[in-house]
Amino acid sequence: MSFWDFTRSPASARLLVDFGDERGVPHATLLAGTGLASAQLDDPKVEVTAAQELRLTGNLLRALGRAQGLGFEVGRRYHFSAYGVWGYGLIASATGRDALALAMRFLPLTYAYTVITYRESADAGVLSFGAPELDADLSRFLVERDMTAAAVLLHEIASGDFALSRFTLQAARSPALAAPRIAGIEPTFSARANSLAFDRAFLDRPLPHANPLTVSMCEQMCGQLVEARRARVGTSEMVRQYLNATPGSAPFSLEDMARLMNTSPRTLKRRLQEEGTTFRALLAQTRGAMAETLLGDARLSLADVAERLGFSDLSSFSQAFKRWYGVPPGAYRSAARRAGDRR
Repeated sequence: MSFWDFTRSPASARLLVDFGDERGVPHATLLAGTGLASAQLDDPKVEVTAAQELRLTGNLLRALGRAQGLGFEVGRRYHFSAYGVWGYGLIASATGRDALALAMRFLPLTYAYTVITYRESADAGVLSFGAPELDADLSRFLVERDMTAAAVLLHEIASGDFALSRFTLQAARSPALAAPRIAGIEPTFSARANSLAFDRAFLDRPLPHANPLTVSMCEQMCGQLVEARRARVGTSEMVRQYLNATPGSAPFSLEDMARLMNTSPRTLKRRLQEEGTTFRALLAQTRGAMAETLLGDARLSLADVAERLGFSDLSSFSQAFKRWYGVPPGAYRSAARRAGDRR
């Protein structure tokens, strides 16, 4: 089971847009390439794909210059109410152990991109967060965000004096980063694993807002939501979502794509053939859109864009771009800048 397999509430996308808005990033910039309009993020009937939210996240990071520590800042905003019935079910659980069992059972109702697992040691409960196989900056942001959001949830579930005993990250600490205190502790960097640990006493502690009727109702609704949000799209559409989600860092081989989708290259190739297409054709279709997005980033040279799109050299990229748009990439970028200056 992967985060790609389920759609999600627009609440997380709204949090990301609001975060960018507070820092002066236009909604149009944040939502570029997502296919979403700002008004949709306030509609509870709307479902957002993992690829759409990932594209939005990448837009936010690019607009803010990939500043260090943004994941911690954003993660602090994910209070239990952002998760709907899943969050209310956790708050209303009888004990910490019950809350964790419910949380792990219905993980697809979260906004996580990390692979979350839970285990117990002699004296602690430990949540581990496997980093997604994405662009390094994007992956780091998502790990920081998902872990901080989980820490916020644990603190809100337990209330009172709850504190983590450990918050470890595999990433190295940036010299410019002022690490925040999260659930009573500062993160430790360059660790062996991305993990949160807490005293096992929390597991059997009665929770302050326990309500068995609410839990029963939320559990039933969570089961219905998981089934309703299970993405029912074909293999080719799933590949397109992968390719469109992360401009400049997409997998450029059938083998890489198969690994990300937890299948074999042979199986992926066969499924695409059954749908009348190939990975090469899908990659060619999406590269044009990715090129347009990357050319809009003035910090990237044409050679940088070519490299990020997986071309061996600038000449190959220029020839391909001219086939897509009828003009060389340099001329396209210049025309786009002139059009922007006139607005």
